[in-house]
Amino acid sequence: MNKTNTHIIKGNIIDIFGRKIYPGEVKVENGIISEINPIQNSCDTYILPGLIDSHVHIESSMLIPSEFARMAVVHGTVSTVSDPHEIANVLGIEGVRYMINNGRKVPFKFYFGAPSCVPATAFETAGAELTPDDIRELFEKDGLLYLSEMMNYPGVLNGDNQVLEKIRIAREFNRPVDGHAPGLRGKEAEKYIQAGISTDHECFTLDEALDKLKLGMKILIREGSAAKNFEALHKLIKDFPEMVMFCSDDKHPNDLASGHINGIVKRALNYGYDLFDILRCASLNPVMHYGLNTGLLRIGDPADFIVIDNPDSFNVHQTYIHGILTALNGKTLIESENENIINNFGTSFKTETDFALLTDNQSNNRICKVRVIEALDGQLITREQHENLKCENGILLPDIKKDILKLTVVERYKNGTPSVGFIKNFGLKKGAIASCVAHDSHNIIAVGTNDKDICSAVNALIKHKGGISAACEDVTEVLPLPVAGIMTNNDGYKTAEQYTDIDKLAKDFGSELNAPFMTLSFMALLVIPQLKLSDKGLFDGEKFEFVNLNI
Repeated sequence: MNKTNTHIIKGNIIDIFGRKIYPGEVKVENGIISEINPIQNSCDTYILPGLIDSHVHIESSMLIPSEFARMAVVHGTVSTVSDPHEIANVLGIEGVRYMINNGRKVPFKFYFGAPSCVPATAFETAGAELTPDDIRELFEKDGLLYLSEMMNYPGVLNGDNQVLEKIRIAREFNRPVDGHAPGLRGKEAEKYIQAGISTDHECFTLDEALDKLKLGMKILIREGSAAKNFEALHKLIKDFPEMVMFCSDDKHPNDLASGHINGIVKRALNYGYDLFDILRCASLNPVMHYGLNTGLLRIGDPADFIVIDNPDSFNVHQTYIHGILTALNGKTLIESENENIINNFGTSFKTETDFALLTDNQSNNRICKVRVIEALDGQLITREQHENLKCENGILLPDIKKDILKLTVVERYKNGTPSVGFIKNFGLKKGAIASCVAHDSHNIIAVGTNDKDICSAVNALIKHKGGISAACEDVTEVLPLPVAGIMTNNDGYKTAEQYTDIDKLAKDFGSELNAPFMTLSFMALLVIPQLKLSDKGLFDGEKFEFVNLNI
């Protein structure tokens, strides 16, 4: 559908403002809805506002924005509220502008925010830094609409000058400030919110969400590839529909091929929640909160809407963005863009001995008590466990029978000594997997049963300057991600197939996690409690300090 022409689309109009449904026709002229008129004839399809992902990191799809858009429109998504802090941690303001410029090449509405925490903490090595002056420039010159998630909640609570200055600049420009405060409750949550922070997508219990809602904070219900909070939070849809939005946060390409925000909508409908409350969370609330220029099926709005079969099954037939038909019956109509590659990668190949954990005691069969990260399927939080591991010839060994594996983070920006620890619940019985998608600094992170396979998986990523890999004995598979080391400029559907294959390989190695690579990508995210690993060492996310491996 050409936006310069006049077109009329007929169907049952779902009016989320009037909370009514009636047969009608939508007239679109030059990408704008010029008329919405009732008609007498019954209709087989339904027309409603397009869906919005209210918080997502496009980079976590491993796709550049234009490819993300090609896949998202099939599921009725017309806009995203996108935090580009993944690429910003690699390439700074150049990376943010790369995302903006690529996103503008396709008929999709990306609303990028100014990343607030680059680097996320001072306890890891990132490739860039965004200062308060950079935040001001992104608001002034690039027109960004909000300050992206303020992950450094200890900085807010402790009055860090740089953190507070970034928030002050956002308020000066009347920009919303997104939050990120997993588990924060009581007086600390109140102080955090009073600093001007308006949303949180990290609530993992209903009680936590209710505490924050009572303090005026909007809650985002997240269903991503790793973190899934719908089951914990869905009751908010009925009780606080004006305070809730839907988001994915992080979506791997195979999951994006299967569904997006439409999946949350379908689940909410299956739970019996009111259609208009659900659509308010999926469309209206993010437009109003962030001031998005995305249409809500009103006269004078941009023609951003979808056509579905019916509200019960919610199958998307057509997606229109600014009057352009971008998806039809499960097929994308957006063409791929031939985009250039930018990157920042400076480390060299590693050896097996780089991953050995040495102790002072050279005796065999000595038992050492160590801190172990416990990964939780479907959650970004972890737990600290204390486990006994065997030491042979002065080297601490993993215990595959107890599912205690070796975890390592390797700095990618220059040569350094790998940081090594232990993790449980990954389930690998053999081999190793590695990824350059390692929030938020995107160093190389790997988990494995032995140093040889860990080294092979890590070196495969160094060779390709980014990607995800799986290695076992003499076999190594790689999905290269040459754009900033975390994305590809290749076809999104082909990438989804490649990811599915390597994800299956990780599961063939023994992992029973729903998304082992996505779970791995968060094991270096220090701002999520409890225990994580950075390229500088083992880190307690509650005390916000390094801790010793040995107890």
